[in-house]
Amino acid sequence: MSIDLTTDYLGLTLPSPIMASSSPVTGALDQLVAAVEAGAGAVVLPSIFEEEVEAEEMAHHAGLEFGSGVFGEAADGYLPEPVGYEPSINRQMKHLAAAVEAVDVPVIGSLNGVSDGGWIRYATKLVDAGAAAIELNLYRMTADAHETGSEVEAGYLSLVEAVRAAVEVPLAVKIGPWFSSVPSMARRFSEAGADGLVLFNRFYQPDLDLETLGVAPNLILSDPSEARQVMRWIAVLHPTFKGSLAATSGVHGWEDATKLLLAGADVMMMASALLQRGPGHIKDVTDGLVAWLEERGYDSANQARGSVSHANAADPSGYERANYIRTLHSWSS
Repeated sequence: MSIDLTTDYLGLTLPSPIMASSSPVTGALDQLVAAVEAGAGAVVLPSIFEEEVEAEEMAHHAGLEFGSGVFGEAADGYLPEPVGYEPSINRQMKHLAAAVEAVDVPVIGSLNGVSDGGWIRYATKLVDAGAAAIELNLYRMTADAHETGSEVEAGYLSLVEAVRAAVEVPLAVKIGPWFSSVPSMARRFSEAGADGLVLFNRFYQPDLDLETLGVAPNLILSDPSEARQVMRWIAVLHPTFKGSLAATSGVHGWEDATKLLLAGADVMMMASALLQRGPGHIKDVTDGLVAWLEERGYDSANQARGSVSHANAADPSGYERANYIRTLHSWSS
């Protein structure tokens, strides 16, 4: 391969800018290894969800202690400690340690917490298990009409500061696109201690079951059109953001990866495409990217990175309001 794909992400040296993002693919050791063998420059493990870990532990202890303090014959509960029981958090830490041992690229832990103590506690566990970096997966659904946007933003920044103070490994913050000013929040996340941003978190929307009238989950995988929003903000942030920029959501083919690299992404993360086509698809995407760079006379991914960002595009207004007007006028039946 004549193109140098070496990439810096969060201060880590990666052999390629194509990454396997957090998904069931990286949750299975054999598929994770296959992704790296296909050319993934790094992998992000499935997120630890604090409320799931805590709920499992509480249910386990509640079952063991049933009757304790109520019935004399069950002073310590009716049931003995089960043989072979292993909490899910322990299994996740073992998976992380096994992944670190199995591959020679950075293994990044992902965390989705709900309390300040939880963010710090599980971030520390990830570091102790060998994570090269941590991705803070921010997802908070605000339903309180009295909580302002400024308060939500302040809470995000506070937790980044808290985790930054607790661990020394690089921190990436995975965010959604719905801030009033994405560039301002990007700057503030950097000042709070984030080494990079992952754009964008894909928030899954609920559905209604018309038979049960219940709120039901409905997983829909991404499609390439979703990469456009990511590309716009990567291009806008690239000239000024003091940190790494990772593109995720909608990266399916080599064309998507190439556009995002040109916009300024340091790495391009894949999840849905790997679930649909398997971890070996990373090789197809990498080969396509390399072929395009060779055809255009580039020597490396770094040389191409950001060459069509907001600062370098022949018409920067295409990333701004003008694009909205032109797009409307471009429709033809």
